[in-house]
Amino acid sequence: MQRLRKAPPAPRHGGRTALRRRLAGEHGASAVLIALLLVPVLGFTAIAVDVGALYAEKARLQTAADAAALAVARDCARGACGNMQATAQALVDANLGDATAAPPVLGSDPTSVTVTGSTPTEHWFAPVLGHEATQVQATATVAWGAPSAGTAALPLIFSWCEFAVQTGGGIPSTTTERTIVLPKKSDTGCTGPSHMFVPGGFGWLVTNGNGTTCRATSSVGGRFTSETGNNPSQGCDPEDLAALVGRTVLLPIFDDYGGTGSHAWYHVYGYAAFTITSYHFGGQYDSGTPCKGEERCIRGFFTRFVDTSDAFSYGPGAPSLGAWVLRLIR
Repeated sequence: MQRLRKAPPAPRHGGRTALRRRLAGEHGASAVLIALLLVPVLGFTAIAVDVGALYAEKARLQTAADAAALAVARDCARGACGNMQATAQALVDANLGDATAAPPVLGSDPTSVTVTGSTPTEHWFAPVLGHEATQVQATATVAWGAPSAGTAALPLIFSWCEFAVQTGGGIPSTTTERTIVLPKKSDTGCTGPSHMFVPGGFGWLVTNGNGTTCRATSSVGGRFTSETGNNPSQGCDPEDLAALVGRTVLLPIFDDYGGTGSHAWYHVYGYAAFTITSYHFGGQYDSGTPCKGEERCIRGFFTRFVDTSDAFSYGPGAPSLGAWVLRLIR
């Protein structure tokens, strides 16, 4: 029986040649495909890079507009808007440099101001598509008003009578330092022959957190409990008070009071700004010693002040005693 033999394999060089011919024919097609895809690829690059740059420029411009609006509002709250355009442009220049501030617009009250800044932003890739630059704008609105509630950095409350004596009955206009003696020894005539507003009370308020802080929260129209004794309220360390020297703080002003001891209360009329220069509250609570012995006093001056922190809010009905609160409302 004859055995079958396998046929020898076909030469491989013929298959390779055919493959080379086929690939060579596709080189031209790939080039065409790449050329067709190049335009949309550039377009997506323009979107990714240029739009990202626009957002970054918008954020920087918004910061500049915020700063400009706050600066103009601070001047206006103090009663002298001045050259609002120059103020706004100066703040925009300081924060961005190549932007333009439009003339600020006051609200109808006016208790608000709006500043709009703009700047042209050139693109990197978009010019390929015929778009050279985009005008970026940012707007900021700041409102202001007399403080109506908040947390004071010092739990001390002054009488309306004391404020009127120190300021002549109006909005503070000087920086003349005065020593305010706490009620027990007050010589302003505000407390009458007893030299006291409430028995056991010396102008200190109960602090927040059951005496764990040196701050007291209050609001216009509310009654707030007196801390008994002539020493600073519980929660106030000597370091807390020392850190306030040279600072301006908002403090409540009361126009009514009642009760005795730990049940005594003060009715908050409004808030005034007081710059602390020295104090003497006995023992370690002393800086500059503006009074001596058993007296307890604080020295400084009521002043005009604009608060930009979040410690206080403003509202309708709060009296203006020289202090204002700014709020960025955009």
